[in-house]
Amino acid sequence: MTYKGYLIDLDGTIYKGKDRIPAGEAFVHELQKRELPYLFVTNNTTRTPESVQEMLANQFNIDTPVSTIYTATLATIDYMNDLGLEKTVYVIGEAGLKEAIQAAGYVEDKENPAYVVVGLDWQVDYEKLATATLAIHKGAHFIGTNPDLNIPTERGLLPGAGSLITLLEAATRVKPVYIGKPNAIIMDKAVEHLGLERQEIVMVGDNYLTDIRAGIDNGIPSLLVTTGFTKPEEVPNLPIAPTHVLSSLAEWNFDEN
Repeated sequence: MTYKGYLIDLDGTIYKGKDRIPAGEAFVHELQKRELPYLFVTNNTTRTPESVQEMLANQFNIDTPVSTIYTATLATIDYMNDLGLEKTVYVIGEAGLKEAIQAAGYVEDKENPAYVVVGLDWQVDYEKLATATLAIHKGAHFIGTNPDLNIPTERGLLPGAGSLITLLEAATRVKPVYIGKPNAIIMDKAVEHLGLERQEIVMVGDNYLTDIRAGIDNGIPSLLVTTGFTKPEEVPNLPIAPTHVLSSLAEWNFDEN
């Protein structure tokens, strides 16, 4: 069976930090040429879909409609809208996350919000963490945008959103609802956007813990490419094997898969 749709990770798969992955770019160009539907699914909440679109065009030679970019931020807002609580929120995160939640009609409330949303925040401080802790103690619905404990950067592995969320979990003894990969919330929404059956879709990514588990845990075939986080030598010892493993996306055969 050939796959009819593709869910694709960005960093480590299509590019790596600021470096190009030419095989990743060519992979997307081939999808476009064949008119196969695809969605970039990213746990990054620091960028808006529009800024991701701009970055792909300017730095990585990929022109793609903004509708093909689905971030953990968009999935968080979809989840909040589905839940339908009062539209008050306290957000720890970058401007991209805060502005998107605000644009969806949510108002900041530091005292008694319906939701506390926590993403990666480069300027996080004790006061923000204290405000979030007190709001969660009062019963705010605790949402973590994505579980990534680390983010790969030029400096090395830095603390990710998951590290901040875990701190708040320890301070409140409340488990957060995680939105991003490998969790069901972002994947269910992504599948909905493509409008295909799960078995007709393949999840493409470089990180076994997020991208590939997102496929495995949600009944979606997976393609691990070892250009980023998960190394080739780790593959034989993975607890559940991905459906496909490649050292480069250039090896993918669209006609056979």
